[in-house]
Amino acid sequence: MIHTVQAEKAMPLSTGKLVQVYRTMYLSRRLDEKELQLKRQGRTYFQLSGAGHEAISVAAGLHLRPGHDWFFPYYRDRAICLQLGITVADMLLAAVGARRDTFSGARQMPNHWSNARLHFVSPSSATGTQAPHAVGVAEATRLLGRLPEAARLIGKTPADAITYVSLGEGATSEGEFWESLNAACLLQLPLLYVVQDNGWAISVPVEYETPGGSVSRLVKNFPGLFVGECDGTDFLESYQRVGEAVGHIQQRRGPALVHAHTVRRFGHSNSDDERAYKPEEVRQEEMRRDPVIRWKEYLLREQITTPEDLRGVEDSVDREIQAAVDKALAAEPPHPSNVFSHLYSSTVDPTAKEFDHPPRFSGDPRTMVDLINVCLQDELERDPRVVLFGQDVADASLEQSLPDVKGKGGVFKVTAGLQRRFGSARCYNAPIAEATIVGRAIGLAIRGLKPVVEIQFFDYIWPAFMQIRNELATLRWRSNDGFSCPVVIRVPIGGYLAGGAIYHSQSGECLFTHIPGLRVVMPSTALDANGLLRTAIRSADPVLFLEPKHLYRQTYNRSPNPGPDFMIPFGKGKRVQEGDDLTLVTYGSLVHRSLQAAKALAKEGINVEIIDLRSLKPYDWEMIAASVRKTSRALVVHEDCISWGYGAELAARIADELFEHLDAPVKRVGGQDCWVPYHPTLEAAILPQVDEIIDCCHELASY
Repeated sequence: MIHTVQAEKAMPLSTGKLVQVYRTMYLSRRLDEKELQLKRQGRTYFQLSGAGHEAISVAAGLHLRPGHDWFFPYYRDRAICLQLGITVADMLLAAVGARRDTFSGARQMPNHWSNARLHFVSPSSATGTQAPHAVGVAEATRLLGRLPEAARLIGKTPADAITYVSLGEGATSEGEFWESLNAACLLQLPLLYVVQDNGWAISVPVEYETPGGSVSRLVKNFPGLFVGECDGTDFLESYQRVGEAVGHIQQRRGPALVHAHTVRRFGHSNSDDERAYKPEEVRQEEMRRDPVIRWKEYLLREQITTPEDLRGVEDSVDREIQAAVDKALAAEPPHPSNVFSHLYSSTVDPTAKEFDHPPRFSGDPRTMVDLINVCLQDELERDPRVVLFGQDVADASLEQSLPDVKGKGGVFKVTAGLQRRFGSARCYNAPIAEATIVGRAIGLAIRGLKPVVEIQFFDYIWPAFMQIRNELATLRWRSNDGFSCPVVIRVPIGGYLAGGAIYHSQSGECLFTHIPGLRVVMPSTALDANGLLRTAIRSADPVLFLEPKHLYRQTYNRSPNPGPDFMIPFGKGKRVQEGDDLTLVTYGSLVHRSLQAAKALAKEGINVEIIDLRSLKPYDWEMIAASVRKTSRALVVHEDCISWGYGAELAARIADELFEHLDAPVKRVGGQDCWVPYHPTLEAAILPQVDEIIDCCHELASY
């Protein structure tokens, strides 16, 4: 090889490394082309290309450490994956959807890179939603430095780890990008954003996507944020800018954002014909800026290598790809029998009897708020990996004022005193950004912590719905058990508050019980709240823990402290009252109202059996079925709107599987299909009342 002084000055990399850069870039490009060919031949099902992004991608990879740093790549990040250890074989097995696909077991589209050993976290197809996860992983790096016991349990927690997250310029329009940037700068996290700006969000040009056409101009005044811009098709410039960004992070000066201007050499995907919207002169200019061609020309112009040597590199790449193609096409396809694997943990089963621990009572009866707080204290004491955060959950963000103030501890005081006892690294406040509260929790859980987060009111959970449905609940399944995120989301829910109105009184649990991979719990007593929350925290899957706020301080559902080991398995209902005439299935705030109705009915000789589900997903079908077989009549009662509600699923299953045991139609009582209003009289007209339950029971009993 020829070696020049000019080339030596150009980079702090060896000649061999410069040629290796070309090999990785060329390998990435040829693999894109091969996958497109396979798609046209009907041998794969979808193709996404990283063509035009190779220079910035390889440049970033040269500054980072696989298995040490953490990576949240996006679908055009093929070259950094190849640079850091993901193989051609891995990518082609994913493309053909082979059983041995290492990314997802043929569950995800190609280009959803995942490798636990290398710390490449499985992405979803949603754009920008990975940014809060990256915040959580970077936050864990800082937190674990303050939590030595947690770090010891987790193992391998280097204090100098950098978290890499990349996304296209279109994804910077997503709210989660801005929420994540806010959190990253607030916490001054070791987080590297790489915005790969190819100018097109599918068919929308950047000037119609981003004000002024430049995201780096928009973010340049974020405190502590390094902002660097570069030609992402120029390897030398990209390498230098990423190096500056990494240096900023390593000096603990805060996060960094590199805005790399790339090109998109092919359509958005194989199904997109860019000629329909992209002018020919633009396409020609993109071809002129092609990073693979430019780097090859540079190597030859600077006499770093020879045409013959580069032909040898290219030939070796083509042979490597063809060998991998042959193996991928011969690989065994997935089997339908495996498709349900890893929806939930295969090693920790919260429905098992190991989670059935009896109470050992002590002290006077306490409210639901009290016993939830006691459970959180117990679990913080027991497991140093447990951390709590959310809006207003700490006693005071200003730690220096703690001796002088009473403290907040949540709007309902559920977390009162926890920051004082366990410190601000274990219980702390977060900005009002529900999507990023859940997204950060996902990242913390990926790193091995056990986050318990609070969404202040169920009515405000909707910004986080994308994170819960598309990210939290899918991660274990979509990564084929490569990653998991055992996050507990505590949420006050429901009405009967007198004055809560539209935005502090709603229910909607059925929208979450519909989500595979998510467990949903709603206790009705202080005792059950304590035991079920402990089960949720000790389980290995995401749990939505719904707390009926009407029940927080009621006297009728109090209990003495059941002790630090009390647990209730998920999917185990409670027979609140025995009866022979009809079965009433309910949960949450309607348990007490159902008991009131049953007491009145008993005076008329109608004996109602009441089942409190406690756990909505999974639920205790065996208890329901046994009761209906005995009574031959069934009523489902819940607070949420009656139409398309949770009760409809139970009623349908009872009618389907227990039809021969029924002596009457399955009935339901639920909230009216209307928002909960402010005035108590109007609220009472919307939410189920005792008289409605009594009337429906009369109707069933006399059928």
